[in-house]
Amino acid sequence: MNDAGKHDAQTLALAAKDWRSGKGHRDENFPVASFLIHPRHRGVIRAFYNFVRTADDIADHATLQPAEKLTLLDRIEGGLLGANTHDAVAVRLRAALAERNLSAKHAQDLIAAFRLDVTKLRYRDWDDLISYCALSAMPVGRFVCDVHGESRSVWPKNDALCAALQIINHLQDCRDDYRNLDRVYIPQDAITASGTSVEALGAERATPALLDCLHKLAARTGRLLSESDDFAVAIADRRLGLEVAVINTLAHRLTRILQTRDPLSQRVALALPAVAGLTLRGVLGGASRRLGRRFLRPSQKPRGA
Repeated sequence: MNDAGKHDAQTLALAAKDWRSGKGHRDENFPVASFLIHPRHRGVIRAFYNFVRTADDIADHATLQPAEKLTLLDRIEGGLLGANTHDAVAVRLRAALAERNLSAKHAQDLIAAFRLDVTKLRYRDWDDLISYCALSAMPVGRFVCDVHGESRSVWPKNDALCAALQIINHLQDCRDDYRNLDRVYIPQDAITASGTSVEALGAERATPALLDCLHKLAARTGRLLSESDDFAVAIADRRLGLEVAVINTLAHRLTRILQTRDPLSQRVALALPAVAGLTLRGVLGGASRRLGRRFLRPSQKPRGA
């Protein structure tokens, strides 16, 4: 066996969890099955999160070779579908889905996105990026909606929210993605239109041209996010609706920050006091809007409500 084969065999001997970054649901920008979600739904959502987080960490791992990443992604998907029992996160999610009679489709879509992370390092334009988000982000919200038995009529609003959250993460991490993985989610046509280059993402500070590009993308993301502003009141489950209202509120604040800061030289994140304040604002605002919906005539209610 050659050295490459030995390395691949050693890789396969490890469980997928051994390639985890250590990041958990409390480290995310946005809440994952928070206290707002009914306890009966939290277990399956966290099982889904742990499966997805593990697969994402494999795709983003700094030392794994692309072929090894793809092999591990295939294996973890196989575990989800019952082809093996090697990885506990896949076995747990498979059991949780079976218990709730839920499809594995959303998790498989995310695996497809992580394969793209390994094999596709550039995105042509906004539409190309949104097509990626259709695999990498939208299925997360769709899964949570399915767990709660929500109508698929809310999916367009979910998709706008989830795509915006994904692009927020891309903007926050654009320097590290480029430096560590040579991966660029900033659309190529936006970079060209601003008169800059991909290589500018590796600098300690953004040039004026790159900053113009990133700020314009943040503004466009904010407009996309606005398409989800009535998502929370369109959701039937009250507790899920409040969590969505919180996420929407946090995301709007981050898009505004991203329109003024340089993510190459400045940390773009919300401090805990800000998160607490915005969470309270989101809960109160969401509750108020849901209460107002109860008094609207049917023809006045948001579509999908």
